[in-house]
Amino acid sequence: MPKKTAAQSNFNNFTPYKAKKGEEYMNEKQREHFRGILLSWKSELMEEVDRTVSHMKDEAANFPDPADRATQEEEFSLELRTRDRERKLIKKIEKTINLIDADDYGFCEACGVEIGIQRLEARPTATQCIDCKTLDEIKERHQMG
Repeated sequence: MPKKTAAQSNFNNFTPYKAKKGEEYMNEKQREHFRGILLSWKSELMEEVDRTVSHMKDEAANFPDPADRATQEEEFSLELRTRDRERKLIKKIEKTINLIDADDYGFCEACGVEIGIQRLEARPTATQCIDCKTLDEIKERHQMG
């Protein structure tokens, strides 16, 4: 079974938000729910960075065999690429937390409608509703040919 990265495992540790009938969208309780998810996710990513640094220090060796050296370098390269993607994700998480703090979280940046609790639980850093995101993806595919 493939090893899960911190980016993939983050959503296993929260209880889905149950909105009460007539509850205002993105009230304080909902914002705190998403802040908790985002902070937990960020913490997992930061722990993964620490593990990578530790692993690379522990495993760094100057193998006499060029094939062994190449294998190790490739492994480190893949790990660093993954960490770079996660570094970008951490910045996106921080930006999203700032949106929560500014009371601008949960609304589509393109059209202003509610993104929706379930979509945000699936992708807490989403900035567009599903309709606008779908249109963007269609436009992107047409531009790329």
